[in-house]
Amino acid sequence: MLPDSLHVWLLRHAQVALNSLGRLAREPLASLMTVAVIAIALALPATLYLLTSNMQKLSTHWDGDTTISLFLKLQTSSRQTRQLADQFIQWNEIDAVEVITPEQALEEFRTRSGFGDALDILDENPLPAVIAVKPAQQFSDPDNIGQLLEKLRALPDVDIAQLDLQWVKRLNAILLLVKQAIWLIAGLLGLAVLLIVGNTIRLEIQHRKEEIQITQLIGATAAFIRRPFLYSGAWYGLAGAVLAWLLIQFALLVLSGPVKHLSSLYGSDFRLTTLSWLESMVLILTGSLLGLLGAWLAVGRHLAGADSANPG
Repeated sequence: MLPDSLHVWLLRHAQVALNSLGRLAREPLASLMTVAVIAIALALPATLYLLTSNMQKLSTHWDGDTTISLFLKLQTSSRQTRQLADQFIQWNEIDAVEVITPEQALEEFRTRSGFGDALDILDENPLPAVIAVKPAQQFSDPDNIGQLLEKLRALPDVDIAQLDLQWVKRLNAILLLVKQAIWLIAGLLGLAVLLIVGNTIRLEIQHRKEEIQITQLIGATAAFIRRPFLYSGAWYGLAGAVLAWLLIQFALLVLSGPVKHLSSLYGSDFRLTTLSWLESMVLILTGSLLGLLGAWLAVGRHLAGADSANPG
């Protein structure tokens, strides 16, 4: 059983919270406009964060599938090729090795190029043996792959070692820049939410100015006067955060189809991921706290102004 004092305290807060929610419901259009503006301000940085996270996962996925193609010199025999592949298997940096013989390479080229008749007139196979090397997972970041590439390129039997990592490095640099920009945008839009809620609460205070003055005359404390406005701010922030979450889900629903089609063209099963349970809770909590803080600042300014106007 709860102590009587705590039970009364919780009951009063519940009454004020429901009363504040009822005031918002009695002015649905004005409340909805305020909530919509808050939702847009919260949804924009959250959507950018989510898209950036998906891009990061996509680049990580492609990093993990990176393969180094080693084109051996033409004079390298089949036995030397197999010995070289067996040697690579012993390296800690390498996870898997696939040998593509000149005959297999020629047959694949014949099938895919459509120049089968032209290839028949060749006296000998001009294609070299190829060893496809897949780096181990712990060595799959761009720096380690670059070092492995240089190590493989220096081998005497290797003619060309091919790997395009430049796009991965550029993508990671762009994502890092975007993440920093998102934090800046989130800070500015968070300030905008404070101003929106603060201005809304300020207008409500002006609308209820006489009511506040009467409660002060009968001995109401600052906490008693502040309480309903704080709940109103929290309701605005909570509703805005929930609407922002719905907007994000709608945006992902619209984008999921084109992204799925594009990834299938590249032979990938990549799918957009939505906000996790923890990230959703952070979004909702952030919106509620911003609404609460905006209301606190607005009411605090009003009470400070009232105290200065009535020093006695």
